Amino acid sequence: MAIPVGINTWSRHVTEVFPYLDQIIHPFDSLWFPDHVQYNGHNVAEGWTLAVYALARYPDKLVGHDVLCNSFRNPAHLAKMAATAQAFSAGRVVIGIGAGWNEEEYRGYGWPFPNARARIEQLAEAIQILKAMWTDTPVTFEGKHYRLQNAYCEPKPDPTPPVMVGGGGEKYLLRVVAEHADWWNYVYPDRATYAHKQSVLKEHCRTVGRDYDEILQVMHVSILIAENERELQRLREDPNVRPSGTDAIEGTPAQVTEALLQIVEQGAGRITVNIADAPRVEGTYLFAATVLPHLLE
Repeated sequence: MAIPVGINTWSRHVTEVFPYLDQIIHPFDSLWFPDHVQYNGHNVAEGWTLAVYALARYPDKLVGHDVLCNSFRNPAHLAKMAATAQAFSAGRVVIGIGAGWNEEEYRGYGWPFPNARARIEQLAEAIQILKAMWTDTPVTFEGKHYRLQNAYCEPKPDPTPPVMVGGGGEKYLLRVVAEHADWWNYVYPDRATYAHKQSVLKEHCRTVGRDYDEILQVMHVSILIAENERELQRLREDPNVRPSGTDAIEGTPAQVTEALLQIVEQGAGRITVNIADAPRVEGTYLFAATVLPHLLE
């Protein structure tokens, strides 16, 4: 079974994002952007602006976020933004969304930063609002965190965008996935942890009466790839290569291919990748030429 593979970019690339994507995007089915407004004083590109520009620039690609911070936007307004983007893009919008986590951004931009439980409650209500705004007319909503009265979202998006919820919190976040998500997005750590999160999600699905198999699993994977170990070590030591971290898949094309096929075998229905040496194109070209064909078979 062919597995769609999308490319994820780093928020710090800013003006380098689209020259990079122009060169490498062709074999990938989708584009995925982060959603940050500041990060320790670094240059940062705002996520929704990136996505709208990408929808216009690449008219054959799905575009979404990996993932939006729910706290940054009023959910009814986000529903309207998505509906408008869906209309002019001929249905290529995916709403990837999470509860938010980076306290620095909240404090810097003046957003309230409630505890994690409250942010996840807000996320659950936000998804209900998104789906109601896209299907009902008018919408009145009375929740713990959000309230709407006679809200209209016309025209309705066609098709309704999938809602992809990002995260792996076991007590509350995966319960939101079970109750409300069309897709589940998770940053892949290792096989054992992924399997554990799957078992937790299955239990939440049983509790709420949801079919676990109808939730599409989208694994986000960081990749450092090179032809041989010597070149891998050179990239690890290059200060211009994004640090790949302990959860990254590092290796030769054969090693990366094997690792990704194991993820698919475990249940992933989509994969999004960020390539550590971007916005250089060499690693992405190597991945597209040597790994991607095995996922698209």
